[in-house]
Amino acid sequence: MRAAPNPGMWALPGDAKVGEGRGRRALVLVENLSVPFDRRVWQECTTLREAGWTVDVICPRGRTRDTEAEAVIDGVRIHRYPLRAATGGPAGYLREYGTALWHTARLARRVGPVDVVHACNPPDLLFLPALWLKRRGARFVFDQHDLVPELYLSRFDRGEDLLYRAVCALERLTYRAADVVLATNESYRDVALKRGGRRPQDVFVVRSAPASDRFQPVPPEPELKRGKPHLLCYLGVMGPQDGVDYALRALAKLRDEFGRSDWHAVFIGAGDAFDAMVGLSERLGLSGQVRFTGRVPDADLVRHLSTADVCLSPDPRNPLNDVSTMNKVLEYMAMGRPIVSFDLKEARVSAGDAAVYAPANDEAEFARLIGELLDDPDRRARMGKIGQERIGGELSWRNSQRSLLAAYAAACRDRAVPASDAPAGRRRRGPRR
Repeated sequence: MRAAPNPGMWALPGDAKVGEGRGRRALVLVENLSVPFDRRVWQECTTLREAGWTVDVICPRGRTRDTEAEAVIDGVRIHRYPLRAATGGPAGYLREYGTALWHTARLARRVGPVDVVHACNPPDLLFLPALWLKRRGARFVFDQHDLVPELYLSRFDRGEDLLYRAVCALERLTYRAADVVLATNESYRDVALKRGGRRPQDVFVVRSAPASDRFQPVPPEPELKRGKPHLLCYLGVMGPQDGVDYALRALAKLRDEFGRSDWHAVFIGAGDAFDAMVGLSERLGLSGQVRFTGRVPDADLVRHLSTADVCLSPDPRNPLNDVSTMNKVLEYMAMGRPIVSFDLKEARVSAGDAAVYAPANDEAEFARLIGELLDDPDRRARMGKIGQERIGGELSWRNSQRSLLAAYAAACRDRAVPASDAPAGRRRRGPRR
């Protein structure tokens, strides 16, 4: 991670003064989630606002929250458009992405001149409106949330076919168009340097981190254990690559092969594999011990995590998961919960000794480790403390704030006049790359 910028130039919340952000405007583009539901994006927006930036966001509307077409929240103006998630294969994705690009371009025209356009993937298509804004003097910050080629391989299991080559080409074009790249961890940074051909000074690691005001433990509620001694908890997206099926098969083994029925499990979250996972739970005979809640309010989420004895991170090893930082792991750590995970490179970087690790995709060993932790409350407590200390220290959002603002300083280093102050028709442009 890069060193913090000069505090006299870029102030963070709680520091002395707001510096060079004053008078400048950033436009954040998101297609995958609504805002502020996308917690990483929201933390970035509020960090920029506290540093003096005027921040606009363009994103899709949510289904049950973030439904207003326009909102101003904590000083950030959010412009939302209607979007139906893809169904029915490639044609569905073309429809979704085409709709998103049309609305993004329409709303970007309404926002007007900006100094920085900050595009968050997936998909790797937002470089198109970013290029249009670059021609009008903006700098382009590419915030790489996912490695889309690896996501394609892991999600669809179709190999390196024509569509895989297409998403690789879109990634290359996005890297090429960006002035600065934000990587969520060192593995992603390595990809930007090697596969993306970016210079080291143009790639900044901005790790995701739980919002401290959202993840505050509360007293446990034994009734959530449904009469069992122990509660197991899964939190997160339920897509084909997220490993909920691995977790369910591991729980069946915990019951059948290890003879343990002293637990109740709750799976919190949603996704396009949700119904399939409920069906798998029924086929495995787990309905009496496993409950699926869907998405829940933050208060209910905190209640469950505060009561959980062990939290599950069952992401299997695949091209994407091995190098990705899982938000649920960080959130479990913030709540002081011990974790069982498969042995993935970035899982170890994040959790360290706050987790125990089963060999990749080994459901029986995953089950055995759950049982081992259930039998050792002192070890669970030590692991939970380690996790909280890591989140409060080296993995804190405070460090990521510094890197984010350093990235913006680098993107705008040669810009003398904010775009919003330049006369119409004379927007200041930087040198061509």
